Amino acid sequence: MRNIQNIRKAYQQSTLDLENLSADPFDLFYKWWDMAVDAEVPEPNAMTLATVGQSGAPSARIVLLKGLSTEGFEFFTNYSSHKAKDLEANANVALVFLWKEVERQVRVEGTAEKLSFDQSQTYFQSRPRGSQIGAWASPQSQVIPDRIVLEEAIENITSQYENVDPLPCPEFWGGYIVRPLMIEFWQGRDDRLHDRFRYLKNKKGGNWSIDRLAP
Repeated sequence: MRNIQNIRKAYQQSTLDLENLSADPFDLFYKWWDMAVDAEVPEPNAMTLATVGQSGAPSARIVLLKGLSTEGFEFFTNYSSHKAKDLEANANVALVFLWKEVERQVRVEGTAEKLSFDQSQTYFQSRPRGSQIGAWASPQSQVIPDRIVLEEAIENITSQYENVDPLPCPEFWGGYIVRPLMIEFWQGRDDRLHDRFRYLKNKKGGNWSIDRLAP
């Protein structure tokens, strides 16, 4: 039996009050993002992406945020992957950022849609060459008998595009943007009495309402 229940940490670094908030949640997200970067949080762009497929079963995994604007949060993947098939069946998604070094969490709920091929290609060709080759070589989420399948595919792709730089973006690979309908900011506090504020987007006017939630 592991002694899990006694793992405890007091959250005392900061507070979050209504007067700290702006009308637009992205203003606060940018502020928190900069603070996470300044605090040298490892991979602050790592986020949990939760999807629900055709079967109704939830699925979650860590992906990397690769684009951010007031329109939404962008990430990239193979369009034949498990997550992409879930998104074909159900565009509703959730994201979670955990920046434990600054005792903060951001939750996002919204809908995902594909980026244009031009947007995907621009990002794809900005990646390191090894990542470009890896995207071509990997049949993401498919069962493979051995790692040698990947190694052979990498050799073939490397040979095929030996004199091509950058590589073209595969049609089976690209990006999504998650357009948020809800963004919740969580600030850790002592005695588990955390500060939580939820922004909800008005679908008609596009403005945001703000509520404080009990921890």
